[in-house]
Amino acid sequence: MTRRFSFFLRLPIILFLAHVYAALRLAAAAPAGAARWITVAALLLVYLLILAGFFTRRSVGSALGDAIAWAGFLSLGLFSWLLVLTFLRDVLLLLVTIAIAVRSEVISDPLFHLIHTTSAMAVPVLSLTAVFLGLLNARRLARVVDVEVRLPALPEALQGFTIVQVSDLHIGPTIKQRYVDAVVDAVNRLSPDIIALTGDLVDGGVARLAKDISPLARLKARHGIYAVTGNHEYYSGAEQWVAEFRRLGLDVLMNQHRILSYQGAMLVVAGVTDFGARGFDASQASDPATALSGAPAGAAVKILLAHQPRTAPAAAAAGFDLQLSGHTHGGQFWPWKYLVPLQQPFVDGLHRHGRMAVYVSRGTGYWGPPMRLGARSEITRIRLAGN
Repeated sequence: MTRRFSFFLRLPIILFLAHVYAALRLAAAAPAGAARWITVAALLLVYLLILAGFFTRRSVGSALGDAIAWAGFLSLGLFSWLLVLTFLRDVLLLLVTIAIAVRSEVISDPLFHLIHTTSAMAVPVLSLTAVFLGLLNARRLARVVDVEVRLPALPEALQGFTIVQVSDLHIGPTIKQRYVDAVVDAVNRLSPDIIALTGDLVDGGVARLAKDISPLARLKARHGIYAVTGNHEYYSGAEQWVAEFRRLGLDVLMNQHRILSYQGAMLVVAGVTDFGARGFDASQASDPATALSGAPAGAAVKILLAHQPRTAPAAAAAGFDLQLSGHTHGGQFWPWKYLVPLQQPFVDGLHRHGRMAVYVSRGTGYWGPPMRLGARSEITRIRLAGN
């Protein structure tokens, strides 16, 4: 909790320095006079909107708070593209400068000036285009992704057992009841054996978001609806949210398991608290071994719901066969996918950690900027199969 508070204290400074860099580089390429001041003023406005979006989190659920959040998160998405493309433009200009130094006749001064000017104009144009396309992708209903998970020695009775996974809905300032209703309808149409909700369902307090999350009470599965906490539940008051989830009929697994009997075969569904829960409440430290403690040794399949993929080493050591996770959003939009491995062992899709299978959802909603490019949101239908 202290680390997160410290980060938000540093955030305005980090963002300011990033905006200064972008302003200096883009304004320098603009025609002298009003165009340069307009460039600087526009980036200052983007900076202020981003800060407003971050520091009105307590107002999530109110009309004004949600409107400010929309403006702030769209500005954050826009600036993300401006920053990345400004940096790539500088790399391009550096390469052109090196080419001129090596062979001055390759690129004439007029051509260099043209590259310098048009590349600066391309940065905001491409950024706005990316925001528009990303917004369209983010706001449409998550698609159903079918995944077959092959497990060794899977009994015949469990062949075709289906799990529908919903992760990272992030119900909050920009994702509301209408979208949640559509997700619930899509999940119910799949008629799953169980439903797995792998954390980060909310971004805000229970009092403000109870109506928006209420459609989850309509979820239907033959053998139960199971949920675990993600880091954003802890940011928003995990104790209150766990109580609300349970009131809605979700079976929240806090380092616990349930034993299911399916056509004569025994299956264990377990869940752990978020990987970082210890930082909020030491008694809720994530513990896959505790989650499996007391489960029948002869269970055919042991499934773990764990919000963060980095639970995998402990889950494999505890003896799980399959871990279902989210958290990463598949990077959500370029190029952040390439930074996820700095914190998590897997970004998205199906992987193996030793003998254990790990599936990482790209998320059913999104966080922050309402944008997705190169990482479509998903509702995942997982079918178990034997090797």
